[in-house]
Amino acid sequence: MLKLFYTPNTCALASHIILEDVGAAYETVRIDFRREEQRKPEYLAVNPKGRVPALVTERGVLTETPAILVFLAQLFPAARLAPIDDPFAFAEMQSFNSYLCSTVHVAHAHRMRGYRWADDPAALQAMQRKVPQSVGDAFALIEQGILRGPWVMGEAYTICDPYLFTLAQWLEADGVDLARLPRVLAHRERMAARDAVKRAVAMELDPKT
Repeated sequence: MLKLFYTPNTCALASHIILEDVGAAYETVRIDFRREEQRKPEYLAVNPKGRVPALVTERGVLTETPAILVFLAQLFPAARLAPIDDPFAFAEMQSFNSYLCSTVHVAHAHRMRGYRWADDPAALQAMQRKVPQSVGDAFALIEQGILRGPWVMGEAYTICDPYLFTLAQWLEADGVDLARLPRVLAHRERMAARDAVKRAVAMELDPKT
């Protein structure tokens, strides 16, 4: 059985949603960042990076959201969550998820995890001030040139959609001007209405659900 290590309000939600989408048999383990459980030996034995998500499979542990999403799409091909048989379309999908991982999420992290890149208080404050612009510009690019509609890749719902939805949950806290992003917000609402999303969000808010 698959096992997902997650923390609420993190990018792990994207993997959680896909597990629900494909109807996988899985269990979850909640990692409490407030108690720094991600730094404890028990979790570092699972994921030495000390971050979430981590997905335990029969063949080992997978980390990094893009890798987990692709794995699940390929493990459950009947769900048709990735254009597995179309190399170019598959690469386009990977390009989008890579952008979310390497650019959008990193820009967001400058708001409260600037210590990963700098120690100088002035530098940390400068990074925080930049977040509304850097995150906003990244989402504006998605809004204007990448999000095809109604889903990221067009008519087909894919593993890109839960990932975009997850990062879009942080727009308000990042101070982004939402008026610039009507299509992104419409996508967020469309995602929130899906049953798999509702189940995953409910489970993360209340693990007993």
